[in-house]
Amino acid sequence: MRAIDFHVHLPTPAWLDVSMKGYIEAAEGYFRSKVVRRTIDELAADYEAIDVMAVLLAWDAETATGRPRVPNEVVAKACREHPKTFVGFGSVDPLKGDIAVGELDHIASLRLKGVKLHPSLQAFQPDDERFWPLYERCEELGLVVLFHTGTSGIGAGQPGGQGIKLDPARPIHLDVVAAHFPELPIIAAHFGWPWHLELIAMALHKTNIFIELSGWSPRYYPEELVREIGGRLQDRSLFGSDYPFIKPVRVMEELDALSLKPEAKVKILRENAARLLKLELS
Repeated sequence: MRAIDFHVHLPTPAWLDVSMKGYIEAAEGYFRSKVVRRTIDELAADYEAIDVMAVLLAWDAETATGRPRVPNEVVAKACREHPKTFVGFGSVDPLKGDIAVGELDHIASLRLKGVKLHPSLQAFQPDDERFWPLYERCEELGLVVLFHTGTSGIGAGQPGGQGIKLDPARPIHLDVVAAHFPELPIIAAHFGWPWHLELIAMALHKTNIFIELSGWSPRYYPEELVREIGGRLQDRSLFGSDYPFIKPVRVMEELDALSLKPEAKVKILRENAARLLKLELS
């Protein structure tokens, strides 16, 4: 296996044309690429062809957006049908309170590895203590929590950003969560730009914080980020593409061009993710 892509959205019409209807156009402009619709089987074939495992992400922001979710069962079914190619993360809507906490047990029963949360789209503040039961249950169940952090391609370049607020996704809001739940692995997707320096500081301070690199072309990574993922944080940095907005092959090629030591590249591409997800690599 060449790599584990830690950030893969389902490129199906059900997500792109229903759940994300009206958002995709802005995202395509932000990423300067057209999104291609694929079935689950086609997606599996695409990743098998490049010898990369994909971490598939469910989606639930019903309360804040009024849009249908991508059910956790859909992701779990894809993982069952393609166990050598897919690993899954479920999603819950934190604003659903006890229902969201209860859904975590179902996610664990589906053998999904973690939970994806999107503070900006789900319109919640991660450091609000109302959500402590959510994190506590994730910690008890051994679920990894992946947070969207930083800016958003969804809503980018639109009046009012289509109502999407960036502040909830600022990395610093995860600092108190990491401090209060030290056994909870917390992944900050997209490395929190433009607040990447505060994320780097947090990751250097707290060993349960991981930096995930999706949503960016590596040639545009900030200098400070490149230095730290190749140095002090090479054991807690994770490769991700943000497919279907960015293709994994492009990210891998540009990562290879960075001035990183070979051992750091291997950790970033696959070893750190395998350890975090408790996978046996072959």
